Amino acid sequence: MQINAANPASYTSLDSLNFLFEFGLEGKFAKSATETTSMESNDVNFKYFAMSFRITKWMATSLSLTPYSDVGYFVTSQADINNVGNVYTTYYGAGTISNARWGLAIEPIKNISVGANLNYRFGQLTRNTEVTFADPSFYNVQRYSTLRIRDFGLDLGMQATLPMKNDKSLTFGLVFANSPEYTDFVSDIIQKNLSYGGAVDQDTLMYKEEEEGQLAFPMTLGGGLSFAKEDVYEINLDYYHEGWANARFLGGKSNFLTDLNKFAVGAEWIPDKFSIRSFINRVAYRAGFKYEQTYHTFAGQHIKDFGISFGVGLPLYRSNSTLNISAELGKRGTKEYNLVLEKYAKVNVSVSLHDLWFMQRRIE
Repeated sequence: MQINAANPASYTSLDSLNFLFEFGLEGKFAKSATETTSMESNDVNFKYFAMSFRITKWMATSLSLTPYSDVGYFVTSQADINNVGNVYTTYYGAGTISNARWGLAIEPIKNISVGANLNYRFGQLTRNTEVTFADPSFYNVQRYSTLRIRDFGLDLGMQATLPMKNDKSLTFGLVFANSPEYTDFVSDIIQKNLSYGGAVDQDTLMYKEEEEGQLAFPMTLGGGLSFAKEDVYEINLDYYHEGWANARFLGGKSNFLTDLNKFAVGAEWIPDKFSIRSFINRVAYRAGFKYEQTYHTFAGQHIKDFGISFGVGLPLYRSNSTLNISAELGKRGTKEYNLVLEKYAKVNVSVSLHDLWFMQRRIE
């Protein structure tokens, strides 16, 4: 079992004697290409940590920390302008918005749960631009923009399970968040400078002190269906919709944002979870597929993302804990219309640690 922080109602699925702790890392290896150029990038990042446990037979809670948005790029372009010469433009950005989450779920009726996540999003993103002229008689220009965020939001979930014969079950889940607004702080500086004879002539063209505003994140609606046989197999279908077209950033909507729609299917199979002689039979084998219409739109094109994934859950010795390893291969975007096609491979490694609480040892 793994923690499903996307649906807070799922926390009550944890056994009443278990304490579950998880943490994971993700490595991404990507190649981005246009019709004329290409570049490669590699990085490894913290993915998440989470813990969950039952408070009573009908109530459970969870704590987690995940990155919500990452920015990391460095791009340089060159242009030869008449009567000016070579002009170099550099774009670079960095930063992370993180999401700290506390969730609570209750099971008022057997096999029907409702829950809520209280989210605290915080962090800082920087986006900078530098224009440099090869001719030293021209002023170079720099722009430094910073976005800082810290505020609370709420999302809701429900889950219903229909028990069936032979340890089988059918589970339906639903999640919802109604366009949460977060307080942000934005600053913007534009400078110019000219170097000559060892001296520097520098001036500030615009200085916008940090101002408080509001970010309107998208309304989110998602649903999922799961068919499972206990300790043998599980098949999941998921759909998510995020209304990014109505999201507001820096005081208004963006023409480059559109609604996100994501479809995913995944399956897990364990040949014999309780096999004594065969470790291979106790391994959980997993596979999945996703199709996503992302929230990006450029040149009138809705950017799409396809991916397939494979993985295993390796049981740790003499425990219910598992080491989870998975790989995802996918592609995002297109080379058409002077856009960028990204082909990527992701490797995820996580550990799910189960511990038994409230069980007294008996010595005879």
